[in-house]
Amino acid sequence: MKIAVLSDIHGNMEALNAVMEDIENQNCDRIFVLGDIAMAGPQPKQAILHFIHKQNDKRYTIIQGNTDEMIGNFSQDLYYELKEVAPIMAEALKCDAHELSNMEKAFLLTLPSQKEVTIEKVKFLLVHGSPRKNNEDILPTTRLDEVEKMLKHVTADVILCGHTHIPCGFQTRNKKTVINAGSVGRPFTEDPKACYLTIKVKDGTCEYEHHFVEYDKISAYNKLRVRNFWGADSLANVLLNPEKRHF
Repeated sequence: MKIAVLSDIHGNMEALNAVMEDIENQNCDRIFVLGDIAMAGPQPKQAILHFIHKQNDKRYTIIQGNTDEMIGNFSQDLYYELKEVAPIMAEALKCDAHELSNMEKAFLLTLPSQKEVTIEKVKFLLVHGSPRKNNEDILPTTRLDEVEKMLKHVTADVILCGHTHIPCGFQTRNKKTVINAGSVGRPFTEDPKACYLTIKVKDGTCEYEHHFVEYDKISAYNKLRVRNFWGADSLANVLLNPEKRHF
């Protein structure tokens, strides 16, 4: 069994299409999607529709990211709260929430926040941020003891996460594996190629590999920079030069 794990697409259809082509070439049997499908990207509507069309495809398991939840629950209070800490992301959120249909927002809200999946005797827990919170970071620099605190009540063998846009992995002292899949649509690696994870499962053991896929970043940049919200050009620049996560 071979599993592909995607996270943090952020409306980047160029990146998503390149990754999906690579996944097909990898002959993956299952596809796990760890959320943050749309917000603050070049084509949020198209990204949501892509996954809406996959709802009945048994290969797919899709969960909700923190920005999916924010779009679905958009309010003026949420906008002003976010504006205090990340003003450009607040403008992107407001724009996305106004442009997306009620059906598209409802789809994001119906996604589960976490999901357990057992494959060939390996129990996987799919989360967006951490098992505790959908916006909690698991970074390469996170201390192992802090990661272990996040897993205090987790019974799964393998915890799959995203949110930070930076791939990494941990092996805990009680033999749990934590893998951050990185980001398809807004990677924060030095060479910002679209990133996803594959897992080969056989006889109760797993083999993990991060894949870095080239895509048409200039096309994605051009689509994002002309979107109708203040700061869209700054977010577009991140696709080419990922200097910081929050705006």
